[in-house]
Amino acid sequence: MDEQGEVKVKNPWYRPVIIFLAAVIIVGIMVAISVVQYKPLHQKYKYGIVLDAGSSHTSVFIYEWPAEKENNTGMVRQKHTCNVKGKGISSYSNNPKGAGASLQECMQEAKQKIPTHRHHETPVYLGATAGMRLLKMENEEASEDVLDSVAHSLKGYPFSYQGARIITGQEEGAFGWITVNYLSENLRKPTGTLGALDLGGASTQITFVPQQEIESHDNSINFRLYGNDYHLYTHSFLCYGKDQVLKLSMGKKLESTLKDDVTDPVELRDPCFHPGFNFTRTVQSVFNTPCMKEVKMANENFFHLGIGDWSQCQQSIRKVFKTSFCPYSRCSFNGVFQPSVDGDFGAFSAFFFVMDFLNLTSDTLAGTKQKLATYCSTPWKKITENHPNTKEKYLSEYCFSATYILTLLEDGYKFTSHNWKDIRFIKKIGDSDAGWTLGYMLNLTNMIPAEAPDMPLMPYGGYVTFMLLFSLLILLLLLLAYMYFRRSTRTAQKDII
Repeated sequence: MDEQGEVKVKNPWYRPVIIFLAAVIIVGIMVAISVVQYKPLHQKYKYGIVLDAGSSHTSVFIYEWPAEKENNTGMVRQKHTCNVKGKGISSYSNNPKGAGASLQECMQEAKQKIPTHRHHETPVYLGATAGMRLLKMENEEASEDVLDSVAHSLKGYPFSYQGARIITGQEEGAFGWITVNYLSENLRKPTGTLGALDLGGASTQITFVPQQEIESHDNSINFRLYGNDYHLYTHSFLCYGKDQVLKLSMGKKLESTLKDDVTDPVELRDPCFHPGFNFTRTVQSVFNTPCMKEVKMANENFFHLGIGDWSQCQQSIRKVFKTSFCPYSRCSFNGVFQPSVDGDFGAFSAFFFVMDFLNLTSDTLAGTKQKLATYCSTPWKKITENHPNTKEKYLSEYCFSATYILTLLEDGYKFTSHNWKDIRFIKKIGDSDAGWTLGYMLNLTNMIPAEAPDMPLMPYGGYVTFMLLFSLLILLLLLLAYMYFRRSTRTAQKDII
């Protein structure tokens, strides 16, 4: 007790300060974790251009991805696509300069779509597929001239030119598989992958993860993506795209119809074309491909007449598959090893476009056959009336193309009525086209890491639980501080004499 009769109160000043600082530190930790957990993305993008130089046409694809996540978790997406006018670059074998010139309109579009300050760092790749493979088989010098022409043209744009080359069938199949599984995000999931079925004008590819040993080394390819190893089966059948098979099928019919000593045009009655279809063709237009043996015939022209018999059509298409010889435990056709087709498959490119046009993408195998038989027997006049805006060349071939697709999948790749439902006919996954181009760019730019990508600091559920516990802790500290200050004040008042 001092001289004034007051009792000194024990109320250290640093206790409320400690509580206050603890609360500030906890709040700071919460804010820091929130910032790291959900760091906002700045809208800065990088770009890449891939030209798909197919047998029938060329398409230009522009891809974009978040600049700060180039080799991490940023998803690459398709920003724009442009279809080059005219036929594929292989059609310019007699005019190589025309191949490069044909790309100008779409490449000018690319300049407009990609920000100017990104032009110099945007890679440009051109991959030529089966059309150029055939041209190289037929005339290697001409194929080199065509590639030189497109290379010269692409170098004239303000992008980072990375090359123009003919990719192999195995690469085309593998990159298609990467594309569909990357876009489906299957490469980050343990739930399995999607097989890839690709069909173009001059070749077709099948790629999937098999459930049995791959007996042929030529059909095996390995990848390590996102920390997982993938052992793929893949094969590309050159000359088995829908346009080349049409020539193969017609050629076999012509060989049995045309006679060396007959010079007048003859009739080719074709079950794969609608009743009433009538078109005069040149013999040369059928046999002008390295996929067929050169046949000398006296006739220059023939009348191509449709009779619309789906059953006969399928029988004629089956003749292009050689199934009598197999040096392995099992084969698809032409003596090529193929494991059994297990799991889900994505069928894209011409697989989708043909089946989608005929509304056959979701039927059973039996239902597909029944609808296709009805369609093929529909008179040509009615077909043209029902589809006045479709080019007659494409319209006339849908019966053949769909029958070939069904025969290829069932007789060639050995799909059955039981696993037909496992085939998904797809055009796009999200905003991006299914095809080999995205996988090609991802591979060449090392955009898919070999190891697992960085993940958030903690899973979403753990993050919510963590924040809830921290919030309760802060409330508890505030309550304790309140109770402390309230008791301290009352005690001080009572101790004053």
